[in-house]
Amino acid sequence: MKITVMGSGGVGGYFGARLAAAGNDVSFVARGAHLEAMRRNGLRLDSELGNLHLKPVQVVADARDIAAADAILFAVKLGDTRSAAESLQPLVAKGATVFTFQNGIDSAERIGRIIGANSVVPGVGRILSHILEPGVIKQTGTFARLEFAESNNEPSPRTAAFREACQGAGFEAVLSPNIGRELWLKFAMLAPNAAVTALARGPISLMRDDPQSRPLLISLVEEAVAVGIALKTGLEPSDTDKIMQLIDGLPKQMMASMAHDIIAGKPIEVDGLSGAVVRLGAQTGVPAPSHKFIVQALAPFAAGKRLG
Repeated sequence: MKITVMGSGGVGGYFGARLAAAGNDVSFVARGAHLEAMRRNGLRLDSELGNLHLKPVQVVADARDIAAADAILFAVKLGDTRSAAESLQPLVAKGATVFTFQNGIDSAERIGRIIGANSVVPGVGRILSHILEPGVIKQTGTFARLEFAESNNEPSPRTAAFREACQGAGFEAVLSPNIGRELWLKFAMLAPNAAVTALARGPISLMRDDPQSRPLLISLVEEAVAVGIALKTGLEPSDTDKIMQLIDGLPKQMMASMAHDIIAGKPIEVDGLSGAVVRLGAQTGVPAPSHKFIVQALAPFAAGKRLG
């Protein structure tokens, strides 16, 4: 299968490398030091699920330099969505489908406005991974899973083909029976995790396991679930407890990508995470004071600002 990886960081780099190692024709789109390191030394996975050194790799700075693709694994940061989607228009015009695994909750809609809604398949990536150093992806934990489906949850040849390629690469790939609910379950877990780990500039255990900080984490989950319920996404009040159980099962050292980004002085996705909860809460009449606090606390770092 011809696959383009748009965004070769923790998500795209990991799954793209596994797909390439399994014999698929994979082209990566990267930039900066990560791009140069991949050109020189290939792409290395430092992974609890098995290390991998992919060398050489097909990597370019611009998707317009790729001749054709069957599937595009879309995993860029939220702030890069528009420019990345626009660069994919030639590939989509030749028949490529975009499978999006971005953070946030409206990725498929945002991409669809640029390349056409029928060319986008929404998905959820479940993995703990980040760029450890240029050319190296660090994955922790015992899971690496992609869930996706057509927006109407109906089966299709293109989702079946992509799932087959993923399964052949040795990682979990699931056609979700209710992709809308899965997107919100992940969002209601990720937005709080990103919020507290970025706020603490440290692992989840700092806030999760502290009796004074834990109520903030719980309220962040409760607010996200309440907004999801108001929007009739399939979430239920009991999902708050389910999500907290999942958070309690995360490794002590887990840090969301937003925490890694704020430490590195990179732009962070707070507007698409806690900011989205606040905006959607306002639309539905659901208060989200804890997420509003996160937006306010992290505002100085939203566009990128190196600490110290």
